[in-house]
Amino acid sequence: MKFLVAFGTDDGKNFNNEHVGMAKYFYVYRFSEGKEELVERRENAKLEGNESMRHGDPKKAKATSSVLENVDVLVGRRFGPNLPRLLKKFVCVVVRTDSVANAIEAIHNNMDLVVEQKNKGESRKHIVLRLEGTMKINCQDRR
Repeated sequence: MKFLVAFGTDDGKNFNNEHVGMAKYFYVYRFSEGKEELVERRENAKLEGNESMRHGDPKKAKATSSVLENVDVLVGRRFGPNLPRLLKKFVCVVVRTDSVANAIEAIHNNMDLVVEQKNKGESRKHIVLRLEGTMKINCQDRR
């Protein structure tokens, strides 16, 4: 099974400190057969929009979604009030790490959970992946 997974980041190595929709870029990886490959870096369209829009504004969700066309999974440290809107289009994964590299490993280790939520369509829930100790993965599926 192949998935396109987008990571919200300002520098390509670490997650941004705000909601995923506030990242400067989305690094899009193709996950297939236990491997990942960087496909492209997409600039976040929200930076071109009206910065006075409040968090949770549906226009922000639409702008983020437009940048992420064809993406299956969206990964970040934080999601804001637009999470329910984003869940209609993506499997949303909250990771408790600063590093995109650690998050890539967490996605690989929990691909069955990602597939399960992907198959639920618009009724999917977000996934929380907690990395503990030496990359032992403790994951939760909660809303």
